[in-house]
Amino acid sequence: MAKPKTSAEMAREEAENNQLENMLGGAFGDISSLEKPPEEAPAEEEVPQTDTSDEASEDPETESTEEEAGAEEAASGPPSGPPSGPPSGPPSGPPSGPPSGPPSGPPSGPPSGPPSGPPSDPPAKSNNSEDVSEEASEESTESESSDAESDQEKEAPEEPLAESKSPEEPEPEVKEEEEQQPPTEEEEPPVEEQPPVKEDDEESEPTDTSPGPSEAMLNALAEKEAELERLHMENARLRQSVIGAAEVIEDLEQPPMPPLVEDNIVIPAHIVSDFVRLGRQLDREHLIRATMGSLAMISPDQPNIMVSSRHMTMLPRMNERSLCAGQLGGTSPRGAPSDWHVMEVVLASVAMVTGGPAAVIHMHGPHTTAASCEKDLVLLNPIDEIGKRHIGKIIVVDPDEDQPEDYLRQVAEALKQGNMRCVVVRGNGAYAVGADFDQAWGNAAILEHSMHIHLLSRQANLKI
Repeated sequence: MAKPKTSAEMAREEAENNQLENMLGGAFGDISSLEKPPEEAPAEEEVPQTDTSDEASEDPETESTEEEAGAEEAASGPPSGPPSGPPSGPPSGPPSGPPSGPPSGPPSGPPSGPPSGPPSDPPAKSNNSEDVSEEASEESTESESSDAESDQEKEAPEEPLAESKSPEEPEPEVKEEEEQQPPTEEEEPPVEEQPPVKEDDEESEPTDTSPGPSEAMLNALAEKEAELERLHMENARLRQSVIGAAEVIEDLEQPPMPPLVEDNIVIPAHIVSDFVRLGRQLDREHLIRATMGSLAMISPDQPNIMVSSRHMTMLPRMNERSLCAGQLGGTSPRGAPSDWHVMEVVLASVAMVTGGPAAVIHMHGPHTTAASCEKDLVLLNPIDEIGKRHIGKIIVVDPDEDQPEDYLRQVAEALKQGNMRCVVVRGNGAYAVGADFDQAWGNAAILEHSMHIHLLSRQANLKI
């Protein structure tokens, strides 16, 4: 069974009939006498239910076009005969006005075939189908009104062809609607642009919310801090160990020494410890070697007493038995070194300058001894700045065993010319003096350094 027409379609047909009655009522009389097109004609076709709404919308269009064509024929009258040939071309423009009369009769037959395609919208949307049918009817009326003039010359049998073509005319409309849909899709790109923003958000969210890297960094920092703390603690332990080792070494280097008692002369224990300490230190710096060299000083408690290391004693391993003491200006004590009187003269000269305390070191540095062996060398000026400031002039004296008194006088005079710092004996080292052992040790080290620089400059042939 064919689906009956909807109320909207019947109302639209009645409105069209009323309009035609109002327009053509005066000329042709009551339009009710005209035969209405059979409503069940399209129902004879067996088509799918989805196409009934489109056929229903197409039938009123064909009927309206037939009525308009019939009205024009009635107004102008029947043609006198068949047309002599086909029309020369398309009409020059749209018709000047609406048709002047109703169609002459009902359509000659049903449409030639089913519609070419499915409807553009579902039949449930009646408003959209009505709009599409109205637009299709308006465009079909315009196109058929333009073709009406050419169809007037054609015979009536050609009308079925127009009717068969008319159902196919709404297809361009559907195509136009399909072509009009892309703009709606073009309006959507702003919504499509949002996914990249979401991707950025998704990319940014892992960096903010992902606890993996941050936890790893925190763990690494914690491990580094723990390692630094461990190193600090280990450094502190090592420092304490070094301090303890230094104390142990100092205790070993400065063992408690008993005082020296010899020939009714008592030398305190701290003076004995100074001799022992200095002998070890001079051996480390290669200023003395084993039994080569000697140490002497005036006792701070007894200014007329001279204390010296014994002859051929092991200076790096001295003790209270390695020392001897005697009166200044008297005979040398038992076991005194061979240069006792030379050191006695030197200490007396220093004591006159310092007012009492004096110390002397007979050192055998290799560079000092080597530089002093140059023949006819009497005066030597250091070329290094430290030697210039602290030593100044270095006087070289020739030893004379045949005339010891003359030799002692030359030593005292050379010491004065050398700014009371040192005096060099050719091939026999040097005597470095000072108010105490530390000052004499410093002068001996500077003298050895200046002699080393002097030899290097001569070896390199430097122009000074």
